Amino acid sequence: MTVAALPVLSGDRGLSRYLNEIKKFPILTADDEFMLAKRYLEHGEADAAHKLVTSHLRLVAKIAMQYRGYGLPVADLISEGNLGLMKAVKKFEPDRGFRLSTYAMWWIKASVTEYVLKSWSMVKMGTMSAQKKLFFSLRKAKRKLDIIDTSDINPEQAKILADQFNISEADIVHMNRRMTARDMSLNAPVSNDDDASMEYMDTLVDGGPSPETIVVRAQEKVFHNAHLRAALDQLSERERHIFMERRLTEDPVTLEELGKEYGISRERVRQLENRAYDRVQKSMLESVQSAGAAE
Repeated sequence: MTVAALPVLSGDRGLSRYLNEIKKFPILTADDEFMLAKRYLEHGEADAAHKLVTSHLRLVAKIAMQYRGYGLPVADLISEGNLGLMKAVKKFEPDRGFRLSTYAMWWIKASVTEYVLKSWSMVKMGTMSAQKKLFFSLRKAKRKLDIIDTSDINPEQAKILADQFNISEADIVHMNRRMTARDMSLNAPVSNDDDASMEYMDTLVDGGPSPETIVVRAQEKVFHNAHLRAALDQLSERERHIFMERRLTEDPVTLEELGKEYGISRERVRQLENRAYDRVQKSMLESVQSAGAAE
């Protein structure tokens, strides 16, 4: 299973042609997908793998399009996503009961986001999951607050965003300044000497986790979804709603908004959130340990 077996996207100018081409591949039924996955898993049939990949190229393109705002060629984003898709097909286990699209989504996103982070000059940023989330969500959050994208964030705005992302105000300000600063070319020479061969890219060190680590974490997240649902069922309706709005959404609701909805203080909402988180964490840990002991 190689990239050569897939439709070729030659730069962003050929995007429309590529999107039309991948629409020609049929979307598989659950039964067909299971059969093909078993054939590839048990017999290594390249044709089965090819059909699994081509039937999900539209999913890759849809995910890749979500990252167009970072100044990178769409063709590169899609290519990286396709690599993630192929990795997912290689490791997909149909007997677990998941559809390939659910499983592959995490591999595709991991591949694309890692490419985006490595392509920016702020390679050292995003070493924590909260910072990576902030990197990809800050622009959208600023637009909701009518903050000009290239401007600084004042203390009041920083406080609102800190509550929203559950990180410090200093981290909000620091990330914003890094994102609004003029991006240095990664191919700029370190020295002005005529014989200088080292580029700025060569001096960067990525302190974040490897792509393999990111993908493994994403894979674990898929398998833990069932345990998460069971843990959420143990919460009260209010705790479950607060936990989901604060921990399980792309744009978390602020403590103030939830406080107004329930007629309680911001601090009380924070307490309920933390208590729900502790209960969910404990429940999931017990579930995972029980499942491991049963295997």
